[in-house]
Amino acid sequence: MPRDPIHDLPEGMEQLLTIMRRLRDPDTGCPWDIEQTFATIAPYTIEEAYEVADAIERGSPQELKGELGDLLFQAVFHAQMAEDQGLFTFQDVVAEISRKMIDRHPHVFGDESRDKSADQQTVDWETVKAAERAAKGAQGVLDDVAVGLPALLRALKLQKRAARVGFDWPSTNEVLAKIQEEAAELVEARDTLGLDEIEDEMGDLLFVMANLARHMKVDPEAALRRANAKFTRRFAAIEAGLAARGKSPADSTLDEMDALWNEAKATEKARTGS
Repeated sequence: MPRDPIHDLPEGMEQLLTIMRRLRDPDTGCPWDIEQTFATIAPYTIEEAYEVADAIERGSPQELKGELGDLLFQAVFHAQMAEDQGLFTFQDVVAEISRKMIDRHPHVFGDESRDKSADQQTVDWETVKAAERAAKGAQGVLDDVAVGLPALLRALKLQKRAARVGFDWPSTNEVLAKIQEEAAELVEARDTLGLDEIEDEMGDLLFVMANLARHMKVDPEAALRRANAKFTRRFAAIEAGLAARGKSPADSTLDEMDALWNEAKATEKARTGS
């Protein structure tokens, strides 16, 4: 069997784009790749983005390299599907993001001064983005905050966008008071109302918690990932402690597990000094 010419292409973007075209070829490509659509691939795109974040969180450059490749492939996949439909090409995607970055950095690629703080650059960035939204015909302040974002991230973006036009609490004191109010309403819903109302009140409480994180300059997603990692470590310590006694969580009492949790917590605090 003759050697496939794909092996002779120089490694790089052209080889990757050729691979994608070959995978989508209706006559000789991969049946799975051929039948995919933007909608069916979107969940994989989101998953790959999270895996990039996970590699960063775990401090693994080698895994990050691989995950960035997987994420790049998702962009190539979407662009190839668009080209198949005559919508746009990968080169159009590259040209669009290049133009956007040049336009949004006049202090680097234009005649504006670079003598400004990172905070001022953020303000300027948002000003340019607002002008772009207006040019696209977006009318409302919240019009183009993507609906498909993870709920916590979307809450944060909605709040930031509203804050830019003055719809915001002046300090954390008002946010904390609102949290107490929403927590009380959640308790009332639990005691007197149905599941739909409980979900509604839980959403209100989570939304305000995201707002508190924003006011305290904390990334709520990063904070929750940190809490998840902490829970995972401490629960693993519970399992290890029970295993040393010949037991598992399933055949242990809550008191036993809670005691081991407190031991793990104390050990962590002693090791980190916090």
